Amino acid sequence: MEACRKLSTTVTVLMFLVLALVVIQSHGLRTHQFVLKEKQYKRLCNRTTILTINGKFPGPTIYAYKGDTFIVIVKNKSNHNITIHWHGVKQPRNPWADGPEYITQCPVQPDSKFKQKVILSSEEGTLWWHAHSDWARATVYGAIVIFPKHGMTYPFPTPDLQVPILLGEWWKKDINKVYNEFLATGGNPNLSDAFTINGQPGDLYPCSAAGSFSASYRSCQNFHCLHSS
Repeated sequence: MEACRKLSTTVTVLMFLVLALVVIQSHGLRTHQFVLKEKQYKRLCNRTTILTINGKFPGPTIYAYKGDTFIVIVKNKSNHNITIHWHGVKQPRNPWADGPEYITQCPVQPDSKFKQKVILSSEEGTLWWHAHSDWARATVYGAIVIFPKHGMTYPFPTPDLQVPILLGEWWKKDINKVYNEFLATGGNPNLSDAFTINGQPGDLYPCSAAGSFSASYRSCQNFHCLHSS
């Protein structure tokens, strides 16, 4: 009987330690706060209200290492349903945080929030995240930069400078109206009014020279563009 009590106590202690380790690991994951809200942006001489993450367009860049797991808490402060998809991330055994609306998860409704666990496995390089609800992805998107595992090297000379390059489009008209119009007619959506690089149309478009995206580097530096689109 004494041996049984000792065994029971040992098993209980081990179970407690395992549970404590799981809790510590889950609380130790890097957490990102994504707040969906509307904000006015001026492009092509006009002010337009768009959906953003944390008021930024494009949204924040997430930096991680190969094999990392991180948490993203999506808080919806807008009047639209939203989901966030991690484009190119395999999410092994974790489809309910993958993002496609009404396929792997229900959308995050206004004035609610949802915690998504993002599991990186073999991914390395530059991917992107974006909204997966209607056409919210037109302005709700950003880059995911995945570095090699700690202690591993790049498959090319280590760059001195890395700049995410995100390609997109811009409509003067409310993007929801563009979306609803082409659904109602069954035709093609109206063409965008400009192409963008990191949210900026470039100096060939009206009222755009001051905000054009640019990056400078010395000729002796290794320069690496991280493309997402």
